[in-house]
Parts: sequence; structure tokens; C-alpha cells
Amino acid sequence: MTMLLPLMTASAARAEGGTFWMPKAASTYAQDVDDVFYFIYYTDAVFFAVLMAAMILMAIKYRRKGEAEVTPVIKGNHTLELAWSVFPTFLLVAMFWLGFKGWMNMAVPPADAMEVRVIGQKWNWTYQYPAANIDGVDYPSFEVAGADAACMDRVTDPSRDIECNAALVVPAGKPVKLVMNSRDVLHSFFVPDFRMKRDVIPGRYTQQWFEAPEVGEHNVFCTEYCGDRHGYMYSKVQVKSPADFEAWKLEQHKKAAASGLVSGAELGAQLFASKGCAGCHKIDGTKLVGPWLNGKFGTVEQLEGGATVTIDEGYLRESILVPGAKVVAGYPPSMPPYQGQLDDRQVEGLIEYIKSLK
Repeated sequence: MTMLLPLMTASAARAEGGTFWMPKAASTYAQDVDDVFYFIYYTDAVFFAVLMAAMILMAIKYRRKGEAEVTPVIKGNHTLELAWSVFPTFLLVAMFWLGFKGWMNMAVPPADAMEVRVIGQKWNWTYQYPAANIDGVDYPSFEVAGADAACMDRVTDPSRDIECNAALVVPAGKPVKLVMNSRDVLHSFFVPDFRMKRDVIPGRYTQQWFEAPEVGEHNVFCTEYCGDRHGYMYSKVQVKSPADFEAWKLEQHKKAAASGLVSGAELGAQLFASKGCAGCHKIDGTKLVGPWLNGKFGTVEQLEGGATVTIDEGYLRESILVPGAKVVAGYPPSMPPYQGQLDDRQVEGLIEYIKSLK
């Protein structure tokens, strides 16, 4: 019965409105995280109660009752020692398996996940959505920008003035993949209701995915201290119905088209032309001084020396800024470095452009 108690209690902890320890579980894998937490928590609670009770009872029963009383010689009990070693081992294996299975599910986004870029900077979040073809019309990418300094100066409590903070808007019932990086210092993107937290690191790309099955609104916090306005990095995830999300997204695409401002892949295409990238890299599968780029994102490339690398955001960023770090087999290391010549926004645009090449 003692062995089954933690599992029974973990199952009983499922509650739509949250529990004493946890907020509402609002993503498809949140309950898996809660089950592991409660399994470990109540296992520890049971062992703590048993061990403390045994210690108190033994202290009372075997206390020294007089000066003449001599402490008895107690020999070991191999059966007891084996039991308290083997039994907890099974519990530890169960904890590892439950945690590892949940971690694997959280680490691998579904193939059909909608991708959103998340950019952290002091002291706001910016969300970038890719270009799209809607009803036969090509629309540019758009971004939902965070608070500016003037807005934050007027706010004493960011949680009461969401107008100064950008919201990540997503559809209900569809997996969303976040590709995140920082433009300055270390941040961390945390959505308690989703049981989702991932560091957002300058010079690197990190990924996290989630699926929110129900319409609602959820808090976003930065959980790495990033400066004196760290508390201003407050945001929301707004989960809309699929129809409402598509209407919102179309409106944002139209605003981006009307503004004339370019970002994402459109900015990357302009830089690709203005920086002379096409002189060395073709986008039609033709080999030049450098490797062609169409259809390459997500594939595995062989490097000089025999190593291989997956072409992802991190590799593209490194290849743009420090191209000599990883040279593709069969090509000379002739690309000049763009470290210091391109800012983060321009690098991100080039990466988005290369990703869009099919």
C-alpha cells in the first residue's frame, strides 16, 4: 500500500483549476510534469514521515535509563539492509523513467508545429511570425514588438498595464515551436501554466514547443535576472480559437504589408542581394564558390575533416559571422567574416531567408 500511495496521490492531484503547488495545467504535456512532481513529492513525504517516526520511537524506546546501562552490541541485518537498498532503487528508476519520457516529449517538437521566433532583449519580448500565402496572396512576415522605454517609464506595475507588453498569440489545439535567442544578455522564457521554461541566450538559438488545447490567457515571465528592469519582462500568451487566430494573423500581415517595413525573410532577401551573397551562393542548386542554399535547412552537411553538422539556426549564424569555424567539405574557406558588420536583426533576417528557400 505504501508503494502505491505516491502514484495514487499523483493521479488524484489532477485538477483543472490547479493545486496548492501548481497553477492550472494548460498545455498538453503540463500534466506529465505535474505527475512526476507529485510522484517525487509524495514519495519523499512518505519516507520522511516513516523515518522521522521511527527515529522518534527508537529514541524513546532505546534511550539510556541509568548510569549502569551499557549500550548493546547490535549486529547488521542483511535482509533489512538489502530491502532498504533495493526498494528505493525501484522508485528511483520509476522517477527517472517518468521524467525522461516527459523530457523527450517536451524536447522534440511535432513536425507540423507552427514556428514563431522569440527575441529577448532588455527589457521586453518580441515575437516574429513568418511570411504566409493566404488565399493565393503572398503576405510579408510581421512582428509583435515589446514595450519601449517611454512606455515602461509610465508603468509602476507591469502586470497592471499589459499595453506596454507584447503578447504571443497562438491558435488553440495546434503545436507551436518557439525558436529563441537574445540580443544582449541571458534571459529565460517561462510560462508557468504550460510548465515550460527555456533559457534565451545571446549568440545561440534555443527551442521549445507547446500546444495549448483551450482558449485562454497565460502569464510569461523572464526568470533570469537581466538588469534593473528585469521585472518589466512580463508578457502574455493569448490562445485564440483557430478562426480568431487566422483573422488576427491576416490583419497583422496586412498591416505589415501596408507599412512598407521589411523584416524576417524579406529583410534577408534584400541583404542577400546587397551584400553580394549571390556571387558565391546560388539558390537553384548550382555549385559556385560556396554551397548552394535552397533546400539545405534541416539537412546534414559534411565538413572538412569528416565531421558532420545539422544546418540549423545556430550553424547558419556561426557560418555568417565566423564562416571559417566549420567549412563544408569540397569548398574553399574563402567567405569573409561578417562579425561586426551585421547586427542581430540583419543576421536573423538572413537566417529566415535561407530557411525559406525550398
